[in-house]
Amino acid sequence: MKLLLIEDDPDLREVIQTSLQRERCVVEVARDYREAVSKLFIYQYDCILIDIMLPDGNGLDLLREMQRRGIKHNVIIISARDAIEDKVEGLELRADDYLAKPFHLAELKARIRSVIRRSQQAGECLIRLGNVEIDPAHFSVEVEGRAIEMLRKEYDILAYLIVRPNRLISKETLAESIWGDSIDQADNFDFVYAQIKNVRKKLREAGASIEIKTVYGLGYKLVTL
Repeated sequence: MKLLLIEDDPDLREVIQTSLQRERCVVEVARDYREAVSKLFIYQYDCILIDIMLPDGNGLDLLREMQRRGIKHNVIIISARDAIEDKVEGLELRADDYLAKPFHLAELKARIRSVIRRSQQAGECLIRLGNVEIDPAHFSVEVEGRAIEMLRKEYDILAYLIVRPNRLISKETLAESIWGDSIDQADNFDFVYAQIKNVRKKLREAGASIEIKTVYGLGYKLVTL
């Protein structure tokens, strides 16, 4: 799961980032409006956490710009401003949730999971495709009820692809989603291929009815057999 945290308070930003990273999330941060724009309209995220009050702008303006450009992301507003007007405006600008500060980190994590489930899994807790089932709460994979042991990055790759079946995913997009935005500076993406190879082998040996196909020169696609 790849998140973008837009928050100017350094202490809160560090606490949230560290807590979410413990949940095996890839967490990119933006400290102000300008940095948020530099990331928001270039990279892809599973969920974006936006503070309304930024030192050089307003988080609601980010939502307006996303709407103007026709860009849809899962968005949770996190703000010390608990005014009903801000909540209404944020939700009308297509934010998915609004969480007033101060909040418990457990509640933030639950809301992130809920927003992503609604958008990717139609509200279901488990992800199923073919005879493969993933439980995101426990980072587990099963094929017809039999558990498959996967390393962290192997699991993350499968979890990313399984909610995007039959979609062509470039190596660059996959790498950024699993390893973080800075990975786009890598000289090559051979490390992605190595992980894909391991996932393929484990799925094949377990008798999975899904397979990761290589679209040469472009990327990967998860398909059912």
